[in-house]
Amino acid sequence: MRIVVQRCSRAEVRIDGEVVGRIGTGFVLLVGVTHSDTKQDAEYLAKKVAGMRIFNDDEGKMNLALKDVQGQVLSISQFSLHANPHKGNRPSFIKAAPPEMAEPLYNYFNTLLREEYGLVVETGRFGADMKVDFINDGPVTILIDSEDK
Repeated sequence: MRIVVQRCSRAEVRIDGEVVGRIGTGFVLLVGVTHSDTKQDAEYLAKKVAGMRIFNDDEGKMNLALKDVQGQVLSISQFSLHANPHKGNRPSFIKAAPPEMAEPLYNYFNTLLREEYGLVVETGRFGADMKVDFINDGPVTILIDSEDK
């Protein structure tokens, strides 16, 4: 699994013009699943996300995690994170897991954040055409991949 973590001061996702998820301070997560991913990958990444200390403390150092700042999560499924752009001009998405595999792992990841780590998690809708609007605070953007554990 691959996740782009973006620290934000606010975020929302719309589907067909309707807001389906909205948060204040926290993380926008773009979550991509590939064929070899398992529940262990989701567990590893949920722990990483929940513990990631990228909010500023009183001294201006990135030392605080989501819980420390009462942060929330907007989690968006993103199959294109596993795109291969190396051949030609049209990326290949062959490394992205099929929906019947990716959706349960994506949902499991979000459930872990909620139930294991006590985080407020808003989502879009898996497979939908979504419009994500947010303010990247910093900007701070970090890529984590369970393949690199």
